[in-house]
Amino acid sequence: MECFRGDVAVVRTTGHQHMASCDTKTIIEWLIDGARPIRDTEKVLGELCDRLLRIGFPIWRVGVFVLTLHPQIMGQRFLWKPGTAVEVNSAPFEAFQTEDFRNSPVRRVIDTGLVVRRRLSGKDSLLDFADARELRKQGVTDYVAVPLFFSDGTVHGATFATRVPGGFTDAQIAGLESVLLPFTRVVENHVLRRTASTLLDTYVGHKGGARILAGQIRRGDVETIDAAIWLSDMRGFTALADRLPPKALLDLLNRYFDCQVLSILAHGGEVLKFMGDGLLAIFTIAPDGKNVREVCTAALSAAREARTAVASSFDTFETPGLKSTRFGLALHLGQVLYGNIGSGNRLDFTCIGPAVNLAARIESLTGKLQRTVLASDEFARHFPSDFMPVGDFALAGFATARKVFGLRDEAGQSAHTHLAR
Repeated sequence: MECFRGDVAVVRTTGHQHMASCDTKTIIEWLIDGARPIRDTEKVLGELCDRLLRIGFPIWRVGVFVLTLHPQIMGQRFLWKPGTAVEVNSAPFEAFQTEDFRNSPVRRVIDTGLVVRRRLSGKDSLLDFADARELRKQGVTDYVAVPLFFSDGTVHGATFATRVPGGFTDAQIAGLESVLLPFTRVVENHVLRRTASTLLDTYVGHKGGARILAGQIRRGDVETIDAAIWLSDMRGFTALADRLPPKALLDLLNRYFDCQVLSILAHGGEVLKFMGDGLLAIFTIAPDGKNVREVCTAALSAAREARTAVASSFDTFETPGLKSTRFGLALHLGQVLYGNIGSGNRLDFTCIGPAVNLAARIESLTGKLQRTVLASDEFARHFPSDFMPVGDFALAGFATARKVFGLRDEAGQSAHTHLAR
């Protein structure tokens, strides 16, 4: 008799045998070939289920749950039903600890690596899962949850449900078993690529991550681009680090960066580097330069939003002994080298050049001038009604004095962002 065979479980079927074609050879060959040309897990699942339907499998609902390596979500669920697009949901880490998920068949499968099967049509059906009780109300007669064993040892899960009388036959269970391993490998490949993309997005930014995945990984793979440059810094951070407990300091930094990063990303910028309490970001200008005004407007809008967010967020920050925090930001417009820089086997995807150095020098003036946002002449000239000159300054590393501009709405007042306690 055919059976599902996992690494640690065997579940046999009994009951009436339905006559149906269960020849999965063509499907298996398609999966072994990588389910090409499809590259998305949800589309692979949809195509697989459609193919199973065409050869006689009475599936009514199929779900796939995969754990992910992501800073904000614990996993993703892909849910298929006939005639509809595959539904994709992301679950936060907290969801993994909820009572509903802890007592679900999928969680049982992930934790134990065992197959879970529930026949739901008889009056003596085992209804020990809330999912099973709900599916029975929807007319499901048979439900199977199976482990998906990835090559790295992690366990994920898939579920199959039918509403035909008597449930799945032995032949249908055997057919599902035959496609499970090649399907798992396809899903694993997609998950690995998504994980790589997620990690690159998290650590080097979306645009840089896409370039790295596309093969731009050799040292010296750089290009010259024009960009609006954002360089910010928390004034007095050294004193704070010496005074605050590590956890309080970390909370402060995370909140401080949240106030900036969300606005930068929302306005099309790319965060390249966190340097202790400093942040480097760019807003890329098109090669033809026709969108320079648009890009600079986006950078300035992000700067104003970040200034407001830092002020309002720090006003509610409750840390004993914290006196004040000051936020400085420089905006500059110039040409940078953008790409891989570093040692032969340890690279950083970032930007460098005199324009970045100038932004850093201008930012260092924010504390002295009691201002939050300063800009170079190159940037400020696009906004004559927003910026005013605040002086000419000799900046380290530059042969001539540079004119620096400040926002008019910061004139005549301390532009420091305070966190008074």
